[in-house]
Amino acid sequence: MPIAAFFLSHWLLSVFCQTFFLHRYGAHRMFTMSRGWERFFHLVTFVCQGSSYLDPRAYAILHREHHAFSDTPRDPHSPRYFKHPWSMMWYTKARYEAYAHRVAQPEPRFDTGQPEWPTLDKLAQSWTVRFCFVGLYVWFYWAFATQPWMWVLLPVHFVMGPVQGAIVNWCGHRYGYRNFGGEDDSRNTLPFDLVTLGELFQNNHHRFSQSPKFASRAWEIDPCWPIIKALAFVGVIDLREHAQGMPVEARRAIRL
Repeated sequence: MPIAAFFLSHWLLSVFCQTFFLHRYGAHRMFTMSRGWERFFHLVTFVCQGSSYLDPRAYAILHREHHAFSDTPRDPHSPRYFKHPWSMMWYTKARYEAYAHRVAQPEPRFDTGQPEWPTLDKLAQSWTVRFCFVGLYVWFYWAFATQPWMWVLLPVHFVMGPVQGAIVNWCGHRYGYRNFGGEDDSRNTLPFDLVTLGELFQNNHHRFSQSPKFASRAWEIDPCWPIIKALAFVGVIDLREHAQGMPVEARRAIRL
């Protein structure tokens, strides 16, 4: 079924770019890569996220603030202070746009080392480009949708990045179990996280914020981790330099 295949492909490619490039690489620098590969994944993120493309700089700043102020009033997206995910993400949207369009400046410690490609980022965030992607999605549904219910999926394509972010930030701090204590509300929502490719191991991630492997227990599966290991094996990324500064227990968890 073309619509199901398109939706699933768009979902997985978008969330992979978010967890691999924007989060694990851009915000945390959990591994290194050459300038050429960084530009490649930057471009892939633009193509895969499409109309809901997230600027890597703004994403990194917000995520670093989230770790620094997790579940406190200064957290840009804590469910503790909102009645539902829509109000939380609307607040996050305002914070994101202020950083993406540089009308607000974060603390200097949050604004360093993230991927930046000014020409592409400016183009990707223009309404002209966003509406071009929207038009492509609508055309695909017009050409291949065979049942009325399929059209219900179409709006998700328009805002897929924020939808995935809402699932992670809301569910990952409200529902599930905890492997580690702490003052924040982080949870592991799913022991096998195919939905967001490991992002819903929030409790593990908050405990080992610099570990590129989000699963911590033997029965937990982070689907993005084998991809990261494969990319390291073929030389696209380098995990070794980063591992030097990791805590011993975190290095043991990823077996480096």
